[in-house]
Amino acid sequence: MPAGYDFLNSKFERARPSLRPVVRGTTAMVSSGHQFATRAAVRILERGGNAIDAGVAAGICLGVLHSDMVNFGGVAPIIVYHAAKGSVKTVSGLGRWPKRATVEYFKKNHNGELPSGTQTSVIPAAPDAWITALRHFGTMSFEDVSADAIQYAEHGFPMHQFMANNLQEEAHLLNAWKSTREIYMPKGRTPMAGEVFVQRDLADTMKRMAAAERKHRFSGRDAALQAARDEFYEGGIAEAIVDFQKKNDGLIAREDLAAYHSTVENAPSVSYGNYQMYACGAWCQGPAMLEALNLLEGFDLKGLGHNSPGYVHTLVEAFKLAFADREAYIADPEFVNVPMKGLLSKTFAKTRRQLIDPHRAWTEMPPAGDPWNFQRSGGRARGGSRGTAKLSAAGGAVRHERWDTSYVAVMDQWGNAFSATPSDAPFNTPIVPGLGIICSGRGSQSWIDEQHPSSIAPGKRPRLTPAPGLVMKGGKPYMAFGTPGGDVQIQSMLQVFFNIVEFGMDPQEAVEAPRFCTHNFPGSFYPHDYHKGLLMMESRMGPDLHAAMSEMGNEVRPWADYSWRGGGVCTVVLDEREGVLLGAADPRREAYAYGW
Repeated sequence: MPAGYDFLNSKFERARPSLRPVVRGTTAMVSSGHQFATRAAVRILERGGNAIDAGVAAGICLGVLHSDMVNFGGVAPIIVYHAAKGSVKTVSGLGRWPKRATVEYFKKNHNGELPSGTQTSVIPAAPDAWITALRHFGTMSFEDVSADAIQYAEHGFPMHQFMANNLQEEAHLLNAWKSTREIYMPKGRTPMAGEVFVQRDLADTMKRMAAAERKHRFSGRDAALQAARDEFYEGGIAEAIVDFQKKNDGLIAREDLAAYHSTVENAPSVSYGNYQMYACGAWCQGPAMLEALNLLEGFDLKGLGHNSPGYVHTLVEAFKLAFADREAYIADPEFVNVPMKGLLSKTFAKTRRQLIDPHRAWTEMPPAGDPWNFQRSGGRARGGSRGTAKLSAAGGAVRHERWDTSYVAVMDQWGNAFSATPSDAPFNTPIVPGLGIICSGRGSQSWIDEQHPSSIAPGKRPRLTPAPGLVMKGGKPYMAFGTPGGDVQIQSMLQVFFNIVEFGMDPQEAVEAPRFCTHNFPGSFYPHDYHKGLLMMESRMGPDLHAAMSEMGNEVRPWADYSWRGGGVCTVVLDEREGVLLGAADPRREAYAYGW
């Protein structure tokens, strides 16, 4: 150091743009909703596994380490880019309604309501989804990738503050079921931060699957993975699930479990300049994110200025239009004729964009568009469009929105990319005794209304909120990203995307930047509350911006400076110029990134 060097007044001394540094590496990168899940993925990568093996390991771990937000018996939508195959695929890790489930059943037996408990359970999808991803795109066994999760479940891990707070806040729901209470309130209360939290029944469930796989290891990898899957859906685990369902008025039968398989599909996508963004299909809200991106492509976002009144207004109004079309058209495409080509058409976006007034906000949900005019093939969607006249606004806070879910992104040295958003919490759906899992409660994302595209039907999938994303550029993975947060998810994800590609932020800066979210549409969770004109904004966006958005017609309410309700975005981004992988993790939750 030169003589007389003044370190404190160096020209290099400046305010840090983010609370954490962006993580950089040249070999592989992981970002997930918990540090131990990230560590599990790294261990797999260091042992020679690829991004899919590592992502599955982290995803299974999240069902242990964040079992207040993710469940091994829940959902696990996945997007994969497999470099050797050169294609982007999705794994539809979303369960179906049992054969006995109908709108009429809930009208007759529950007065048209969706009750808490076993009757809103759909088929647990995550175990099959993880194994399907391994079989099609991975290289390792279920036993290999579940080893860390089994360890954390069997021997415990120190309870983290976020989970402790969440369990304490929802203790009245955990207390409603003996099987749930025994795990989450073992001392008559929820665990405190720092206490070692053990889930031995969950460990045993995964060990049973691993043992079934090991028994068939000489029959080939596919047969062994199939055996692990069959133990859950057709073996002793399935028997325990069905027995519990029968005793508690649930609808799931043996044939429902045996018939379940996650599908591998082509991922829908839209372009944005030199970028190609991919999402999951119409069985989740991913297409609404792609439509919003199309809508926003027609604006000079950079010219509006980051988080200026004009910028925030433009994004919010585009979100409102996309959610109006989500409400009208997005549902399980096996049951509803979804006009996907029309919804993702650039010319459709151009017509919808005209409904954005630069000076005035929509104070109710805008009318849905007519994507059929931009669809190559004819036909109308069964279920049609719902206008605002049928909607009744809910007052007060957004009470019924679930804020569960977590996320994992992985990129490896071979050019593979993995993006998954596992979910499901134990608060409204009971733990199956002896298994340590719930049966996915995603039935709460359906409608008891035959005219609604996402109405209940036997074998139908609810419209899922978890929506992982993947961005390609120049034929290579550029960005894997996602977040928890229900209807907040796609709004937070696009804000982070624009922070990077339009405003030049590094990924960690982009993740930590202030966020906002509209709720001017029916919520995805029963009873589908509709908050007319509601706009949530982090307080650090400042009173002047809050006032400007109010003057445009929004009902503005503040979040905390770094609100966990604004999501917990994780991302891995490729710095294509340097060939360096960048990892970012949201300090709003427990997320951590690591790479080398």
